[in-house]
Amino acid sequence: MNTQSNHIFFPVSFLELFSAWNHFPQAVIYAGGTDLLRIQRKNIINLPEAILCLDMLEDLHRITRTEHYIEIGSMATLNRLIRIGKIVPEILCTCLKNIGGIQLRNTATIGGNICSSSCLYDLSAPLTALDAQYELRTSSNTRWVSSSRFHSTEDTGLNKQEILTRIRLPLHQWDYSVYKKISSEDLYNYELLIFLARAKKNVLTDIRVVYKSNTILRNKTAEDIICGKYLPLNRKTSNDFIENWKDYLSNRQELSNFSKNNLMSKIEDNIHYLSE
Repeated sequence: MNTQSNHIFFPVSFLELFSAWNHFPQAVIYAGGTDLLRIQRKNIINLPEAILCLDMLEDLHRITRTEHYIEIGSMATLNRLIRIGKIVPEILCTCLKNIGGIQLRNTATIGGNICSSSCLYDLSAPLTALDAQYELRTSSNTRWVSSSRFHSTEDTGLNKQEILTRIRLPLHQWDYSVYKKISSEDLYNYELLIFLARAKKNVLTDIRVVYKSNTILRNKTAEDIICGKYLPLNRKTSNDFIENWKDYLSNRQELSNFSKNNLMSKIEDNIHYLSE
């Protein structure tokens, strides 16, 4: 690293952060650093010309809980969330435990996993299924965006000189939750299936099926077919759900036939669990 040409800032307030960013607009945000260091292939680390390290921003480390949701600062590490325990939704905790090894999870942050520009990482799937909301901040504005929109092709993610500050998660109980990590040739871009369902008085009140590869898929039309139906689902309702998913996937050109067949097999297994 050439120390004469690198600038590393440790702002302690948002005012300092955005002031430094204004002076060095090419600066790169540094959270846990795992995504930046992942692409390094040399013994000597090659850092960007300017780095804005978020570690000293106390607001980004806070985790708070209300009656209806939990708010997680974007600098919370993956293992810190795992250690919190039952407050963190089970499906999210399962996903966290399946990311890398303990050393990586001690360093990697939830915000870095969400905002990586190089890859759609694992947490995008459970956060979309859980209807998470992201707080995004610039020097002059704060906005909230749904995780489903943030990770979709309709959105460009972060705007210029914008950071993720908080993740808000509704605290719902799920009667049935499945996390399935599917093998992939890309070691940094696994395929994931999230399957969530809950019922009240034997009526299916909510179901969410989210699939992640290099994009996020959620078929709400299929979910509407079985929401409000009595459990166990009858054979016709289950088949309608499955056929709707097959039609939905037939139009997804970005997926291989192998991925489609693999996904459908797992969807069928889970929907049959809820059926007669």
